[in-house]
Amino acid sequence: MAKVPVTVVTGFLGSGKTSLLRHLVAHAGGRRIALVINEFGELGIDRELLLGCGIAGCGEEEIVELANGCICCTVADDFLPTMRRLLGRDPRPDHILIETSGLALPKPLVQAFAWPEVRTRATVDGVVAVVDAEAVAAGLFAPDPAALERMRRADPSLDHETPLEELFEEQIVCADLVLLNKLDRVDEEGRRRAEEAVARHLRPGVPVLPAAFARVDPGVLLDLGAGAEEDLDNRPSHIDLEGEHDHDDFASCVLAFGEVPDRARLLALLEALPQSETIYRIKGFAAIAGKPARLVVQGVGARIETHFDRPFRPGESRRTRLVVIGPRELDRKRLEALLRDHLGAVCAAGADDPVSG
Repeated sequence: MAKVPVTVVTGFLGSGKTSLLRHLVAHAGGRRIALVINEFGELGIDRELLLGCGIAGCGEEEIVELANGCICCTVADDFLPTMRRLLGRDPRPDHILIETSGLALPKPLVQAFAWPEVRTRATVDGVVAVVDAEAVAAGLFAPDPAALERMRRADPSLDHETPLEELFEEQIVCADLVLLNKLDRVDEEGRRRAEEAVARHLRPGVPVLPAAFARVDPGVLLDLGAGAEEDLDNRPSHIDLEGEHDHDDFASCVLAFGEVPDRARLLALLEALPQSETIYRIKGFAAIAGKPARLVVQGVGARIETHFDRPFRPGESRRTRLVVIGPRELDRKRLEALLRDHLGAVCAAGADDPVSG
């Protein structure tokens, strides 16, 4: 039997990977597509977004979520059983899309496809790196570029790459195609800066595809024919030297509370948080008092995007839960206190309260 092609979608936090998956599923052209969604954190936000998208064919049975860490960290425990289950389906998927966590290194996942029990049944058709042009142009993959540069000048022997810069490099150098997304948010100078940042790590011959809202022709992304698992030597990685990879430089926490009394107040607080806290990503769902639908929250830095995606179901708890990803020093209690002080006592429910997805 022909091998099932697999596309690995990687990219920095908030780059538009989930938007790309939704677009590909909506324009599948009759292909049976299975989705494997991996998250760093405690909540299945991306899976829930896809289940609530209303796209025909995007059913729960087609979505497998690995929520207990990055694929590259748990590949032996979760990835192989997932692939066995998908490849054992009758009929088999025509294509499998794997969305890595925004904190994942893609090469360990590609390496897993070289294992005998996988390589005879599936192949990595391509690794697609999604890049947020606006964030990269602004240097947001470094927590504090100015402070970093001062430290580097003061100590020439210092390794000046932060974990996020290294992550960006790893994702680009492993890619068979780079999707330069959110170009609608940058001017020509911003686009030039983003393109230069990508070009520094791009392998020869790898195309960079411009996009807005992650809308591209699925045929361009799903028929690359890269066979990436056979091309590992041409995808250099820091882990080739280090021998292992962990996420000690990152932390995530879930902030759980009740209804938010006012949407505008919530947005103002979330937009102001990066001024006092180092936060890489915020995402989740909020219950706004008086609103029948839940509010989707997606944030990178001070840029917060929201929309109402679906009404609350009968009997569903009206709770707000936000995943916050930041450095390992992330202070959950401090964040909870900020929310409580700025949004009122109604938002002070504990993080362990049961919440319906």
